[in-house]
Amino acid sequence: MKILLVEDDPTLNKNISEVLQAEGLLVKVVYDGILAEKLLKNNTFDVVVLDVNLPGKNGFEVCKSFRLWNTQTPVLLLTAFDDIEDKVHGYNAGADDYLTKPFLMRELILRLNALVKRKSNLSKKNQETKIFFDDIVIDLQSKTVFRNSVTIELTFREYQILVKLIEANGDFVSKTDLIETIWGKSFDANTNTIEVYINFLRKKIDKPFDKNTIKTKVGFGYYLER
Repeated sequence: MKILLVEDDPTLNKNISEVLQAEGLLVKVVYDGILAEKLLKNNTFDVVVLDVNLPGKNGFEVCKSFRLWNTQTPVLLLTAFDDIEDKVHGYNAGADDYLTKPFLMRELILRLNALVKRKSNLSKKNQETKIFFDDIVIDLQSKTVFRNSVTIELTFREYQILVKLIEANGDFVSKTDLIETIWGKSFDANTNTIEVYINFLRKKIDKPFDKNTIKTKVGFGYYLER
């Protein structure tokens, strides 16, 4: 776990970093908000521990700025004030958790582990609801298709075929497999229905983007090529 620790009190900064390092964590320490903001723009961290009262830019300002380009990395705010309005301010700025000084180091470690675990679970959930091939993205929840961030309108059957091809990840999918998966085994596999739908897909997925992703190999079926 890689942590950015932003705390202007040298003693507390040192104590926290030593405890976290003793836990086997990688810790980058800074003492002011402006430097913290620069580091956040140019580096990746698993979690940020951010004091509220900082020179340069305070913790609220840094957190709010950080959330403009990063909404995933957890932020734990540290403050000397146990005031509900202060906490509301912090959460509104984009903080994920709050710890009031003085605190037990063990509690800090537990909070950080919980934040990272929550982020990991959320990332897995997000990955499970989207599938990708090259620059094509399908959101399985909303059943929306994108290419180069452009929304592509597909019919239900076109959508089903594209999902099947993307899930194959470059392997061949036969015409029979497509028909049985989408229409069922009772559908006449000798029709040219699949060829028609593949042609529709190419006109929507490939042609507007000057791509040739959907391929045909005679005797094998259809596949996607990066």
